[in-house]
Amino acid sequence: MKQRTIGKDVSVKGKALHTGQEVIMTLRPAPVDSGIIFRRTDVYGKPEFRPVADMADVSIRNTTVSHAHVKLHTIEHVNSALNGMGIDNCIVEMNASEPPILDGSARPVVHMIREAGIVDQEKERVYYSLKETVSVTDGNRSIIAIPFDGLRITCTSADDRGVHTQNLTIDISPDIYEALIAPARTFTIYEEIEQMLKQGLIQGGSLDSAIVIRGDKIISKEPLRFHDEFVRHKIMDLIGDLVLIGAPLKAHIVAVRTGHALNAKLTAAIRKQMLAPAPKKKGAASVIPPNAIALNIRQILNLVPHRYPFALIDRVTKIDHAEKCITAIKNVTLNEPFFQGHFPGNPVMPGVLQLEMMAQASGLLLLSVPEINDGGEKLTFFMSADKVKFRKPITPGDQVIIESKVTKNRGNKIFTAAATCKVDDEVVSSAEVMFTIMPMPKA
Repeated sequence: MKQRTIGKDVSVKGKALHTGQEVIMTLRPAPVDSGIIFRRTDVYGKPEFRPVADMADVSIRNTTVSHAHVKLHTIEHVNSALNGMGIDNCIVEMNASEPPILDGSARPVVHMIREAGIVDQEKERVYYSLKETVSVTDGNRSIIAIPFDGLRITCTSADDRGVHTQNLTIDISPDIYEALIAPARTFTIYEEIEQMLKQGLIQGGSLDSAIVIRGDKIISKEPLRFHDEFVRHKIMDLIGDLVLIGAPLKAHIVAVRTGHALNAKLTAAIRKQMLAPAPKKKGAASVIPPNAIALNIRQILNLVPHRYPFALIDRVTKIDHAEKCITAIKNVTLNEPFFQGHFPGNPVMPGVLQLEMMAQASGLLLLSVPEINDGGEKLTFFMSADKVKFRKPITPGDQVIIESKVTKNRGNKIFTAAATCKVDDEVVSSAEVMFTIMPMPKA
């Protein structure tokens, strides 16, 4: 299946649930591999980022994420609509920290997506298929995610009194989501409303955007849209929170009395599994084969310990064992986390990270030289840098070519390499970096 975005900009205006602010939200098309990106137009520099589980603040009532100095609140309904409708890439632009609550369901956002149109893109969608079961618990609440070829959700919704207990198992597809999940509205217990107002929450809440449960009575401006609307809304929220994994998921999820805090634990656990390096076979060496002339990102991650946000080599395009030199690539995008603070409105890649790119490429080079790496599992350690020069800034959209060549070898223990960073064939920074190579620590 191809990745998808929307066909045009589409906007809506409404009141935010918790802050009560009037908010304008615009959905915009985004290029392949962008993911769902949120942009705050009310903050200087219009910062934007792609929310993932690492950024989540544990919250009982909504999904909140923060990145640098920017926070987003109650994004679960927007994420749910985009995920449920199979939208991989989209920019969600808001002039506040929280999207409008609209009617308390995801249906209005689905209508926006339909109005904008759904467009197939040139690259294939890459799913994450759960490798092994993941489970999280909190008292009498639990979620288990089981490997499954598709997205199936089994959910039980209940309160502490055992009233309005509902169960549902459903296989999620865009058509099923639009008809049977998106219309389900948010709900709350009457006795909890006063306390939430005292906490500064639900300032924009009303019966236009929520169902209120009082005892065994349902208070709503319209009849229930489904006899089991509460459990369907729980599933809707869960589909939204799954966006924080960072890839469309294939799994069967069994949730009992879940909420956003437990959803956050689940997405963090699945994302950890997704990003974990592939286990090495017993006796396998963490070295580059002598005949390797290039490395993709998976091969790089199997060789080095660096991970987000510090994995700064995207691809190795050339290894010359005879000359002891290497050429690597770093694609710089506006989504790099350091651009939020360096600098707002004028993004420039920090010089220390340019030095780190040269160091990482040089470390991969050392692992590629057979007479240096004798076949055992090794790690390289950056010791010092000399003759460091920064000539031109690196900005979003640049493709940086990193070149490094071993210039000194002291007994196969300490090495010096000359490295440069180039953009458009022009050197933007350079340094001499010193390393040592050591056996991999035993677990």
